[in-house]
Amino acid sequence: MGARMRAMDWAVTPLGPAHQWPQSLKTAVRIMLTSRQAMFVWWGEELINLYNDAYRAIVGGKHPEALGQPATVVWREIWDQVGPRAESAIRRNEGTYDEALRLIMERHGYPEETYYTFSYSPVPDDEGGTGGILCANTEETRRILGERQLGLLRELAARTVDARTFGEACSRSAACLETNRLDLPFAMIYLVEPEHRQVRLAGRAGFADRDPELCPESADLDAPGFWPFGEVARAHQAREVDLTALADRLPSGAWDRPPCRAVALPIASAGQAGQAGILIAGLNPYRLFDDGYRGFLELIAAQIAAGLGSAQAYEEERRRAEALAELDRAKTAFFSNVSHEFRTPLTLMLGPLDDLLSGTEPGGIGGEGGAGALAPESREMLTLVRRNGQRLLKLVNTLLDFSRIEAGRVQAVYEPIDLAAATVELASVFRSAVERAGMRLVIDCPPLPEAVYVDRDMWEKIVLNLVSNAFKYTLEGEIRVALRAAGGAAVLTVEDTGIGI
Repeated sequence: MGARMRAMDWAVTPLGPAHQWPQSLKTAVRIMLTSRQAMFVWWGEELINLYNDAYRAIVGGKHPEALGQPATVVWREIWDQVGPRAESAIRRNEGTYDEALRLIMERHGYPEETYYTFSYSPVPDDEGGTGGILCANTEETRRILGERQLGLLRELAARTVDARTFGEACSRSAACLETNRLDLPFAMIYLVEPEHRQVRLAGRAGFADRDPELCPESADLDAPGFWPFGEVARAHQAREVDLTALADRLPSGAWDRPPCRAVALPIASAGQAGQAGILIAGLNPYRLFDDGYRGFLELIAAQIAAGLGSAQAYEEERRRAEALAELDRAKTAFFSNVSHEFRTPLTLMLGPLDDLLSGTEPGGIGGEGGAGALAPESREMLTLVRRNGQRLLKLVNTLLDFSRIEAGRVQAVYEPIDLAAATVELASVFRSAVERAGMRLVIDCPPLPEAVYVDRDMWEKIVLNLVSNAFKYTLEGEIRVALRAAGGAAVLTVEDTGIGI
């Protein structure tokens, strides 16, 4: 830029020949040209524009004609914003500072959303007045856009990760897209229904009123229409859509004019049985649809697909759980039926056995001295049969109890009992077995102040199961059974010195 300035005929500009420039201007230009930061100088009443090499990227397509032009000509599209700031520096000798100020600039022949951090510093002239402005610039456009887009993607991921249905995933996604009306003036999410060869609207953002043409509830994939649903579904590729003819009917989002273009992107399905979709997104009217913008929208579509995948996984898990529950109900019903079927013949077998062993069976063995008619060997075998039959009946009854519990049909029969005496009696059953194993059984169940309402059979199962497990998994030491009153309750404690279970 120094070489270009030396080669330029400044005599045809309001600044006049360079050798006649005031020393203050030469000093400002020297500072600017030797800086690596983007800087410019506006000098004189016309605010003639001079800038360094780093500032050429900001001037863009206006270079090199912008050199030596009045600032009001160079930046006419943003003068309503920067003009008052220049006025403050020139007229009132007050500097200004702006951080990440949004400016819609026309640097490459189209209006463009940009962000700049810059300061206007008044430069004194040789007579002590204000001769011009020295400005240092930092373009923040890439950072601001990146943070904005990353924030949307982060929110989209957080809000859709626990979606339970496809509809919920889409509605949450649309609510997230609604928060970024700068990059997405409007958006629609459609789910593909391949069996019906159509798409169905599942979420929308930006539309205050639903337009049946621009935001249809459903559309046929094979029929021609405004949006390229069929083409995107078949090719699995994004398609741009020209909106020029419908500009007056489109939402403008956060901008002062509606988008002139939109893009339709495929939402990939998670697996062969997954739910596919199509995202329609209106494009920012002040940005080019470049690779960065396309990549951002593809990430949005991918995140929506991930939300749909989470919903699908949840739905599959729910179906699996329902199938298992149904299987469990069938198993419970089966065990209940089998238990009933087993119990009847066992009861019929044990009745005659009891009669034989007690000597009251009809037909001659009973009566006076009838019991003695059984030979000792026969009595011993019948006793063995009876003992094992009762054991089998107890197992069947336990199985039936479990079936009733799982079916929610268990009924407790409460009655007041001396719980301490009942517990001592049950635990004492194990004393001989514990002592034969070389261990100690300590039963510490002092009388309780009052009777306790319990179901005797259930209490028996509890005590016998706990002490039995303690005995199985304890090889040395002791097993302690204690019962204590605690407020309005009784607390049973079974402790052992074993390995635990």
